[in-house]
Formats: sequence, structure tokens, C-alpha cells
Amino acid sequence: MTEDLRAEDGGSPVVDADAVLPLPLEFEALYVANQEAWHDYALFYLGTNDAAEEAVHRAFLEILNHWNALLEESNLQLQAWAILRRVVISQALASFRRKLSLLRSDIGLFRAMCSLPPRQYDAIVLRHVLRCDTQKISWYMGVSASTVDYHCRKAKERLQQAVSTHLNKEGDHT
Repeated sequence: MTEDLRAEDGGSPVVDADAVLPLPLEFEALYVANQEAWHDYALFYLGTNDAAEEAVHRAFLEILNHWNALLEESNLQLQAWAILRRVVISQALASFRRKLSLLRSDIGLFRAMCSLPPRQYDAIVLRHVLRCDTQKISWYMGVSASTVDYHCRKAKERLQQAVSTHLNKEGDHT
């Protein structure tokens, strides 16, 4: 039927919506070898099966998007694992931010934290809530240690300003 349509209008072949582009065989092997363990890892950190499945799916999509560059790496497994960890950490931080926005604070700290720019938020939560060292934060964020320190310093300045502003407003009412 599609051949008839192409012949009649002289257009290009019709692409079957159900057709799946073939994946590189090595990528499929990586998926089969790691999917279950990666799911367990994501489930441990994210807490729900749906969140774990979403994180693993996102990680494999990112791996596939960078497949040619990853093949040139000396340790593909290590690089793929690093991508999974970044996706899981990123998803956990986003989930934490949503939960944090629901909390109430007499001094406005939680609201102030949620209003931080993404990099400052990530740096401050990783350092002060999750107690990660600078090197680990640097690796996760893909920036230098001095940049992590900069983001933490700027986040603290914003938080101090927001909290002191809130406290000053509260003091004006009494």
C-alpha cells in the first residue's frame, strides 16, 4: 500500500511508525549486562520503582546520545556508571527540592533554599545536607573544586540575606 502511495505522488517512502531503529550491538550488551544492577542502585537512592526506572532510562538515553565518544574512552563501563550516578543524584536532588518546598520554616530558610539557582542549590545541598566533600561535588557537577566553593559561598550569601530580610520583617511587626 505504501508503495502505491509513493508511486502516485512521487514522494519519499512512508516511514512505519512502529519501526525501531537498530541500536548498536555493544550498547545492547551494556544494557543487558547492567540494567538490573543499575535499577537496584537507583531504587536504593530514589525509593520508588517508577523513579528508579525513569532514572535508568534517562541514563541509558544519555549513554546512547554520547555513544561514539564513550567508545573512545579507555573504560566505557566506568564512564557509563558515572552517567548513571549523575542522573540518579540529579533526580534525587530535584525530588528533595520538591519536598523542601513543602516544608515550613519560621525563618524562611526552606523557601530561600528552593529559590537558589540550580548550581548553588546543588552545591549547598550536596555539601551541607548530604555532607559530600568538595571533590565529590566537583565530580558530580563537572566543575572545579574552586567553582564548587564559589557556588557554596554565593548560596550562603543569598540564604543569609533572605533569612535576615525575613527576620527584619518579622521584627517590624512587634
